[in-house]
Amino acid sequence: MKAEKLGTAQLVEEVEVGKGRVVKITGIQNKGRTATVLLRGSNKMVLEEADRSLHDALCVIRCLVNKRFLIAGGSAPEMELNLQLSAWAKTLQGMEAYCVRSFAEALEVVPYTLAENAGLNPIQIVTQLRQMHAAGEKYAGINGTITNMLEENVVQPMLVTSSAITLATETVRMILKIDDIVPVR
Repeated sequence: MKAEKLGTAQLVEEVEVGKGRVVKITGIQNKGRTATVLLRGSNKMVLEEADRSLHDALCVIRCLVNKRFLIAGGSAPEMELNLQLSAWAKTLQGMEAYCVRSFAEALEVVPYTLAENAGLNPIQIVTQLRQMHAAGEKYAGINGTITNMLEENVVQPMLVTSSAITLATETVRMILKIDDIVPVR
């Protein structure tokens, strides 16, 4: 241990919190960049849900630290990508056109699932969302109803969407490559 790695505190005490005990450290001079979060809940299920929520929040922060860009949420990016890929697929021929069109259609699962989870009619919502994006409303997404996500301040880290699309693309490429290899043997 080196002296610069050690810290000092004015008070270290064990305090009772609910039915348990916690070591509480106060009066730290050089706090550094670490923090402790104490989660409490009325039962194990509530505590586990709070732990999952905290983990999700920390993952969002990590994504923003790695790539500091926010994009529209509410499945607006997936619908816009669906529109652009569908248009590109029309310029291609043969198997390439079929693959790109299928990938574009697969992206519609995201708004469909979001609408379904929100208790909306997914077929109607996805159809309306597709029409709005075709009309040039590229920030249209689902937030209870279809609205402009940027105006509603519904945003998400870009790294979340780009990572999901990259992983999906790599998975599809791997599956297609397996289909190419298997008939040869």
